[in-house]
Amino acid sequence: MTEQRTSVMVVDDHPIWRDAVARDLTDEGFDVVATADGVASASRRAAVVRPHVVVMDMRLADGDGARATAEVLAVSPNSRILVLSASDEHDDVLEAVKAGALGYLVKSASKQELAAAVRASAQGRAVFTPGLAGLVLGEYRRIARNSAGPAGPAGPTLTERETEVLRYVAKGLTAKQIAARLALSHRTVENHIQATFRKLQIGNRVELTRYAIEHGLDE
Repeated sequence: MTEQRTSVMVVDDHPIWRDAVARDLTDEGFDVVATADGVASASRRAAVVRPHVVVMDMRLADGDGARATAEVLAVSPNSRILVLSASDEHDDVLEAVKAGALGYLVKSASKQELAAAVRASAQGRAVFTPGLAGLVLGEYRRIARNSAGPAGPAGPTLTERETEVLRYVAKGLTAKQIAARLALSHRTVENHIQATFRKLQIGNRVELTRYAIEHGLDE
């Protein structure tokens, strides 16, 4: 049986760059199912093609990448957003991640680095240009500290095994890799992840990773 290729949508307001990225990803074996130049067109096309991964610029014809990220995820919640931007400004990075982006690369990344990042994004793993991951983790820890009240309600209780699995999810490991680390079956690990989804009332691995970061489980 032929393995399904990862479908990708490329969002960028510069036609030459957009076409070059689409061509490079096609050469790397991805199925580029759509391109868009702005927020409105990205949202409209994502609703139709529902790509596995969206490669998103931060400067668009009718808005910014953070807004486009939020709108794309509203119509295609299972898509993973990987920002590819000329900007490495901290505000841009944090706005993109807060809107739901899974990873962030600057445009100086090589063709091979981009392809590897798209593959990782398709698997639900966060990828950042070196130096930016620490920024994002630090911001989430700051938010978690500031929002933690002294007498807040107790959160949901995870089992020791669920917490252990969650730590590995936060580090970007796949269920198969976690299973190998813990000497469990792939199905058992997936069951733990799904149980954690239910307890924490979250919908995907991105939100699960954020929960782990906010609660210091990524260390």
